[in-house]
Amino acid sequence: MFSNDMAKRMSIGMAKVKKALEEGGGHTILSTGITGDDARMARAVVQAGVKMLEPNHPAVALARGHKGVTVMHDAEAIRHEITVDQMAEVTRGVRSVVPSDVYITVGIPGGFTEVVPHPLTEQDFMKMALAGADGLHTHKSSLKDLEELVTMAHRYGLLVDAYIGRPTDLHTFGLPAETPEEVYKVAKQMEEIGTDMIGMMTGMSYEGVAAGEIPSLMRERVIAMVEAVKVPTLAEGGINTVNFKAFKDTKVNILVVGTAIDNMVEEAAQKAVRQFL
Repeated sequence: MFSNDMAKRMSIGMAKVKKALEEGGGHTILSTGITGDDARMARAVVQAGVKMLEPNHPAVALARGHKGVTVMHDAEAIRHEITVDQMAEVTRGVRSVVPSDVYITVGIPGGFTEVVPHPLTEQDFMKMALAGADGLHTHKSSLKDLEELVTMAHRYGLLVDAYIGRPTDLHTFGLPAETPEEVYKVAKQMEEIGTDMIGMMTGMSYEGVAAGEIPSLMRERVIAMVEAVKVPTLAEGGINTVNFKAFKDTKVNILVVGTAIDNMVEEAAQKAVRQFL
């Protein structure tokens, strides 16, 4: 591809992110989950002020009841069966109903650490760019794999957000780093290979933690990541209306919210229906 053209495309995408952060005083949220396969919900959260959306293949598997899955844990096991073409279709639908200044990052099969081989071709990156994606939401677990993906994504004008996880996490959702010191080192390495946004997987047990707080180790890990890099940072997993302020206090830029919104939408639908019964 024409490198200067794609660099301009990427600068437009990053400008959307920076605008969202400026409007939020350095902070914003990214809506995932329920907005991943329902353009109506995407439009609804955008009307409420959301500037960043994330369709992804496990969310699509769950939304479509693929093979009968009803919880995200089960959807993760079969996420690779959702195709790039399906994710392009979802992205086109979401893009067509939200303003052009809304940033859309997309999780596609092959972009995560998949449970079966799922190579990505140049045509796959082209499809996502043409569908209206600004970037790719990725969860590679090795720096080499991530660098290969970043290089290819940039060739087609797509930004990349990638994550750091713990080696003991139930699902492998990022480069492994246990201690805050390791997090700092890995985040630096991710930035050096050109990763455009760097995130921390924060989903874990909050048992024994005071309401509205997050575990001290998680706080230290997020802060280490934030201090290590100059690119926008994200936190994803277990973020809800009770603890989001504690996450925000770490100075992380973007909170990725999925299950909390999913649950509220489900409860609202149930409450509305009961009024008619």
